[in-house]
Amino acid sequence: MRRRFAVVAVVFAWSGAVFAQDTSMSFFVTSVNPGKGGDLGGLQGADAYCDGLAKAAGSTGKTWKTYQDRIGSGPWHNAKGEKIADDIASLHGDKNNLTKQTALNEKGEVINGRGDTPNRHDILTGSKADGTAAAETCGNWTMGAADGAAMVGHSDRTGLNDSAEAKSWNASHPTRGGCTVEAFKGTGGEGLFYCFAAN
Repeated sequence: MRRRFAVVAVVFAWSGAVFAQDTSMSFFVTSVNPGKGGDLGGLQGADAYCDGLAKAAGSTGKTWKTYQDRIGSGPWHNAKGEKIADDIASLHGDKNNLTKQTALNEKGEVINGRGDTPNRHDILTGSKADGTAAAETCGNWTMGAADGAAMVGHSDRTGLNDSAEAKSWNASHPTRGGCTVEAFKGTGGEGLFYCFAAN
């Protein structure tokens, strides 16, 4: 009888090890814009930039995607191992854990928000609140001059009022004055964007 319990205990210990969740970084906000404002080289260029920043921060073995409807199924964790969301439904629902303290860059640093100098909380998404594409994407992330606009979310979930838009991490408002970094600064951002591991 004692031997049977020992075998059961070993099986449970083994299965627990197999199903232990990977809490390594699978989500971050870019620490800097690539340098051309809303021209990220399209989605492919933005993905490559996410991948480069992740690798420089020590992440390996993951396929990185900029935020769109192609970011995998989750769960996602920040650079400190804190869970952001279990899956797509929770990411776009009320149960996500995206806050100023958890929406970290790839180095594990907090992104300046409303009230900080400079405010950098406007994160490029080109998305509606449900994750579907918005009209404002700086020409599908190919425009970096005085034309166009991008939908942004607030990484600190804080805005001018208590509206759902002001508190939205992915669909707060469009930028003004074009798709340059200087234009993004005018509404409270620097052209940063979200990166997710799709696997």
